[in-house]
This record gives sequence, structure tokens and C-alpha cells, in this order.
Amino acid sequence: MDTRAVIKASSFLILTIISVPANLLVCCAFLHSYLVEAKLLTADIILCHLAFANLMVAFTRSIPQTLAALGYVHFFDDVGCKVSLLCFRAFRGLSISLTCLLCVYQAVAISPATSLLASLKTRIPQFLMYIIVFLYLLYYFTSVSSALYAVSSLFNNTIPPYTFNLEYCFVSYREYFAYIFVGFGVMSRDLVFILLMIIMSGYILILLYQHGQKVKNIRSSDHSQKGGRAETKASRAVVTLVILYVVFFGVDNIIWLYTMTVSRVALLISDIQDFFATLYTSVCPIVVITTNPKVQRKLKLVKMKKEAQPTESSTHTM
Repeated sequence: MDTRAVIKASSFLILTIISVPANLLVCCAFLHSYLVEAKLLTADIILCHLAFANLMVAFTRSIPQTLAALGYVHFFDDVGCKVSLLCFRAFRGLSISLTCLLCVYQAVAISPATSLLASLKTRIPQFLMYIIVFLYLLYYFTSVSSALYAVSSLFNNTIPPYTFNLEYCFVSYREYFAYIFVGFGVMSRDLVFILLMIIMSGYILILLYQHGQKVKNIRSSDHSQKGGRAETKASRAVVTLVILYVVFFGVDNIIWLYTMTVSRVALLISDIQDFFATLYTSVCPIVVITTNPKVQRKLKLVKMKKEAQPTESSTHTM
């Protein structure tokens, strides 16, 4: 293995080791809450779908990239490559749109009653599942075009111009127009959600600042302070997710814009772009685990049960 392959394998292996268990933990925590309490909050439903989308990105890109770096490159046929690319594009897009939906909902939740967004406080929970299904369909249908160009091998093992080399699969566009059209189409679609995220995050920060100023001048009861702190903590967590995604999206798309200027993309450039395209799948669940009270309560319950097991076994022995 050369130096690039070692670095690539290590990087994607670390992402996989963090992403898969962390996102599974978030999904299981919310699913357990639903089974026990028979309901989930709107934000929790969005976070559960977001964790699932991140998990699928890890399965369809981080794990294959790790295997490819280790020398296992022939594990997909043409159909497998198309399905893998379709799922990666769709779930990566869902990761963007669900983060945006979470940001919009949080902005609506903390907005004052006089705000123009106030009417959405009941509308979003009411139509949440329709919105999520729409996002799934939107990203699957709009990802088909790029997936059609995916193949497992190339004629004479020669990489033609306008081809993305994933090592285990190739996305080969036959002409420059298709290469540009598909690329700009994907970026434009995602950019709409990114811009909406930025606007809503700015609105949240303004509301948090105004709330902070009021707290300094007005003494609230302990109950209202507790509720205010919970909303503030949730809002800060959402803004953190948005900032991280905007940074990763920015780096990913700067590299993508560079690839539009060359006919053949170096493997190192492609690896760096893929790394930033999947980095959010590892960072997002860590932010959720460290800031979401429901997930933290589930972790504490698991820890308490593990600590209680030795005590019970020693009691039976006596």
C-alpha cells in the first residue's frame, strides 16, 4: 500500500468507526422512546431520520472507500455501482434537507407569537411526515441522472475524460455538457437548502441574542428559566450543526468547482472531496449525543443497567 492508500484507508475507517455506532445509537434511542412513550417530538422525528440518512451515507460511501483503499475494488457490478451511487446521492441530499428542516422548525419553535413564522408552529408537526416523504422522493428522483453513468469497470481499463474515479466504481460522463449539467443541477438543488439554513440560523441567533438581553434585565421564575435554557440549548445545537454542514459543504463544492475545470481529476483530489462529503455523518451524531437530553437519558439508563448487573449477580451468589 502506498502512502495515499494508507491515509485514505485510515481516514475513512475512522469515519466509519465513529459514524456507524453513533448514528445507530441516536436511531435506537429515539425508536426506544417511541416504543416506550408511544410518541416522539417533532425535532426528535427529524433527528431520527437524519441519523438514518447519515448511517446510509456511511454504508454507501465510507465503507466502500475504506475497502477500496485496502485493495478490495471489485465488490460491485454495474448495477451495484448504480444503486450505491443512487443511495449515496439521495441520502447525502437528505442529510442536507433534513438538517435544513430541523433548522427551520427550531426557528419556528422559538419565534414569538407575533412573528410571521408563528402559523407554522402547528403546520410543521401536522404535515411533518408528508414533508419527509416529499424529501425522500425529491432526492431519489433527482439522483437518478447521475447514477445512470456509474459503471464497475472501463473499456481497456482506460479512464476517459470527465470521469469520477471512486476506484471501486467509475462515474463516466460521455460528454462535457452532461458532466457540467448534472454537477450544477446537484449543487443548485443543495444550495437552496443551504441558503435557507443560513437564513434561519441567522434568525435563531438574533432571537437568542434578544432573549439573552431580556434575561439580563428581567428576573424570570425558575420554571421559565429552565424552559428557556432547554430551548436555548436546542437552538445552539441546531446552529452548530448548520455551521458544520455549511463549512463541509463549502469545502466539498470548492473542490467540485475545481474538478469542473479539468478533464481528469487526480485520485487525491477525489479522496479529499469524498472525505468532506461524508465527514458530517460522523460529526452530526456526536453533536446530537452531547446536546440532546433524550439521547443522554437513554445512555444513562444503559449505564445504570450495566452497573446494576454485577450487583445482582453477586447477590444471587450469596
